[in-house]
Amino acid sequence: MSGKKVLIVLHQKTSTPGRLGAWLKGRGIKLDIRCPACGDTLPETLENHYGVIIFGGPGSVNDDCPHYKSEIGWLSVPLRESKPFIGICLGAQMLSKHLGAPVGPHPDGFSEAGYYPVRPTDLGWALCDCWPDQVYQWHREGFELPSGAELLIEGLGHFPNQAYRYGGAAFALQFHPEVTTAMMHRWTVKAAHMLARPGAHPAHTHFRDRLVHDPSVACWLDRFLDYWLTIGESGARGKAA
Repeated sequence: MSGKKVLIVLHQKTSTPGRLGAWLKGRGIKLDIRCPACGDTLPETLENHYGVIIFGGPGSVNDDCPHYKSEIGWLSVPLRESKPFIGICLGAQMLSKHLGAPVGPHPDGFSEAGYYPVRPTDLGWALCDCWPDQVYQWHREGFELPSGAELLIEGLGHFPNQAYRYGGAAFALQFHPEVTTAMMHRWTVKAAHMLARPGAHPAHTHFRDRLVHDPSVACWLDRFLDYWLTIGESGARGKAA
């Protein structure tokens, strides 16, 4: 990594990069954490960064929000420079919006909050052979697949597009592999209104299901991030072995 750092983009003052940030720091990678909603600017180039991860947040990419619009436009930087990118939930929707794909609520008003089943595509299996069977969700909007994107995981419920790759180095994840138990406690309390939406699961099932499904999510995340960290240096498009 030659001492380079990863740009971490958060959307609330109280947000953290969760276990994803802990995983990176544990491997000696520095985190450049910025929050545009708090007045932080984003770099004009990622020359001094390995890559960038944009996390989730409140609101919608369709909101008339200056810093959301700025972030969506700024995504031309990592794409132009072929820098490794991960967008999580809102971050994935920002990438989709930037690439011209529709992003919006389910036509019947369904949301996802809790663990939901997913299924890798053939390309997903070719990339990694340990995808989890269920992943943690916290969203009321979804994205359509952008032109040129390659679907990696499909949802088996109301939101079929759960993960895709674009251009070899950019990845969009609708779900939240970074969530910790502490984060789950905060979300189910401070954003409890999400649990009243159609399709959302009761709070107690989030913690019960975490005991069952999180070990496989953690195993996949560990392997996937090892793979992601090779992309910028070797142009890897192979398997996350």
